[in-house]
Amino acid sequence: MAKIEIKENIDMFRCPICGKRMETDDLKSIVCLNKHCFDLSKKGYVNFLLSPVKTDYDKKMFASRRIIFDSGFFDPMMEQVSELIIEKAHNKYVDKIKILDAGCGEGSHLAQLISNLCGETGANIQGVGIDISKEGIQIAARKYPESIWCVANLAKTPFTDKQFNMILNILSPSNYAEFNRIIKEDGILVKIVPGDNYLKELRSAFYKQTDKGTYSNERVVKLFSDKFEILAVRQILYTMTVKENIEHLVKMTPLSWGAADEKIQKVLDYGLNNITVDLSVILGKKKS
Repeated sequence: MAKIEIKENIDMFRCPICGKRMETDDLKSIVCLNKHCFDLSKKGYVNFLLSPVKTDYDKKMFASRRIIFDSGFFDPMMEQVSELIIEKAHNKYVDKIKILDAGCGEGSHLAQLISNLCGETGANIQGVGIDISKEGIQIAARKYPESIWCVANLAKTPFTDKQFNMILNILSPSNYAEFNRIIKEDGILVKIVPGDNYLKELRSAFYKQTDKGTYSNERVVKLFSDKFEILAVRQILYTMTVKENIEHLVKMTPLSWGAADEKIQKVLDYGLNNITVDLSVILGKKKS
């Protein structure tokens, strides 16, 4: 099904090398007018990276993230994000809309958002996800074949100008120049960033009495406001019981990356039960 979706939406793609438009070659590859060719995997995704990229996002990390997502850890976040989008952009659900998740991981957030929006508005939504991690995209393509999935670099996305009604950017780096290029003139950018108390129990356990022991999103929000006009900001704050899944939460968060095994085990032995989720959702549009 994913290959059919790609063929039907081939006009959204442009070559990340030369910028030329692309076409499909018997559903086996995507080729631009200058003959730059990108394989269309049997699993239903396209790899637009020019060379392999090593990341900390491996299969084990995504497996842990999947378990955390399925446990309902992010459900309150996704419910409020959906409500805010419907509240601020309800008049945009008229024709088929395209939503890009930039930094989609294994696709769970995009799939949940589409399900929520379709259920509330009846909108016809085409989801598209990109991530630099091939492992994450492989999982997304297998689990959510109704959307289009691409391994791609956010600094040079494989999309034509003014393509997306909405760009979703959850707990992930941004490239505002590319966002400005590929979002429609009346499109909405939805960025979710950690709040000061996001996973504060884990942050304290790993980085107490260091310069990483506290966090502020002030600079991130300021950069957003420099590049896009802010339409709304909403704080999402709740606690979740994670006793049974604390090991998976530790594995999926960058707070633990680079930590020694002994330190990770010590954190797990603390017996943390409740974890704070503190996030800011920022909605923005192109500046006039």
